[in-house]
Amino acid sequence: MSEALLTGIGVSAGIAAGPLLRIAAAPALPAPLPVTDAEAEITRAEAALAEVVAELGRRADRASDDTVAEVLRAEALMADDEELREGVREQVEAGHDAPHAIDGAFAAFREVFAAAGGYLAERVADLDDLRDRAVAVLLGLPMPGVPAPGHPYILAARDLAPADTADLDPGQVIGLVTEAGGPTSHTAILARALGLPAVVACPGVLAVPDGTFVLLDGASGRVETGVDEAGAKAAATSAARVAAAAPALTGPGRTSDGYEVKLLANVGSVKNVRAADEAHAEGIGLFRTELLFLDRAREPAHDEQVTAYREVFAAMAGRRVVIRTLDAGADKPLPFLNQDGEPNPALGVRGLRVARQRPAVLTTQLAAIAEARSLTGADVWVMAPMVSTPAEAAEFAAAVHDAGLPRAGVMIEVPAAALRAADLLRVVDFLSIGTNDLSQYTFAADRMCGDLADLLDPWQPALLQLIGVCGEAGRAAGKPVGVCGEAAADPALAPVLVGLGVTSLSMSPRAIPAVRASLAAHTGADCRRLAELAVAAPDAAEARKSVR
Repeated sequence: MSEALLTGIGVSAGIAAGPLLRIAAAPALPAPLPVTDAEAEITRAEAALAEVVAELGRRADRASDDTVAEVLRAEALMADDEELREGVREQVEAGHDAPHAIDGAFAAFREVFAAAGGYLAERVADLDDLRDRAVAVLLGLPMPGVPAPGHPYILAARDLAPADTADLDPGQVIGLVTEAGGPTSHTAILARALGLPAVVACPGVLAVPDGTFVLLDGASGRVETGVDEAGAKAAATSAARVAAAAPALTGPGRTSDGYEVKLLANVGSVKNVRAADEAHAEGIGLFRTELLFLDRAREPAHDEQVTAYREVFAAMAGRRVVIRTLDAGADKPLPFLNQDGEPNPALGVRGLRVARQRPAVLTTQLAAIAEARSLTGADVWVMAPMVSTPAEAAEFAAAVHDAGLPRAGVMIEVPAAALRAADLLRVVDFLSIGTNDLSQYTFAADRMCGDLADLLDPWQPALLQLIGVCGEAGRAAGKPVGVCGEAAADPALAPVLVGLGVTSLSMSPRAIPAVRASLAAHTGADCRRLAELAVAAPDAAEARKSVR
């Protein structure tokens, strides 16, 4: 095959080189059979779903990574849903045999999830996987697994479900690339958890013949096909050598001339703290509290929230913990908020805006955070997502202080907030830049749209310019400005962000060693010079090239 370049969204940094192999297709549905005993068909279908739930539970139990186990259990809950079983019963009663009833019930759920967009749309792959597994059980067939050729390779698929990735052998699977998916798909989450270079939303990858040698860059989203094997292997080996050497460097994040940059971890629960400790994180820069709220018909009670927050605060033993209040809406719809019907959820009631309609949700959460802090003595900073104006920031800061919490901050996710960063810092104590959302709102490009991956590149000069506005405001006010989006995990971009005035970087724990090593290789003056080059570039590709 002649050399060609495919482009997707890089979701897990690293370079891999090897032959591309595709995951096998799922079992095909047989011809429909007449239903003579509806109850028997319902029993068969429900037994198949129960077996899928049990198998996912077994995989979760033997998973070596807490994030993988958590995702598998979440998928099992979807298969154990009462509404799904009711849909299967209705399908059988309409005359469909068990396999087709399973297929029909999942198809109905799939349509709803796909129409919802965002987070739910990215769960479509999970629904497809559950349907395929249940059908395979009914047909007495094994589910096609991940290839095991006995040598290293890069795995390609339309999308990957958690069960596909849970048992990956990192000695063989050295990288992942999918045609569908997005930055918050389970492929992305699990690739980062497993430390595998990964690219999602890469059109055309399934047209690449099995066995074609490819070079995959999980930071830039580039997949080069038909490349020179020796050169590609050399590039991957060099990147691996740098990555392997990075963990040897420990201690606080700093440039070679001693400028301190706090290196923090993004976590969703106490289960992630161990990985943060192993990476020598200086604290938590993003504690995502919405994971406690997902798939709940009612919001978690005060005491339940206190327990969840206290576990993380205590585990961090006095280190900084930046906790984000509920980030719901758009790609993370929550059932108890009843937000159906918004014409454009990404531009609707999400993040802090939920407090406009349901102020008690924020009040309860702040009270629970305050109580957990008082029980642990932790250094807790609280920030709100989706803040657009100084007035919103001031109102949130007042609520935080009224709850007895000392430090209030806001996330910079929309251009309006970035442009008024100096005004925001007059009423809050710190800023944290969410580069994923700031990219999509700056470029009017949905984060889940693979066709717009080039606009979502964190190296885009316009995005970097907005970060620079925030950094300069932080310097003038003498207040911290951090980055907690995926851009923080790119070792090559880290010096640029520091040069723009960023004082902390928060990322997946696995990314911390490489970022620490990158900063240690540059002086503060280097960082400022690289930042100037990147912002002055005409586009993301040239920005990356000029810096590297």
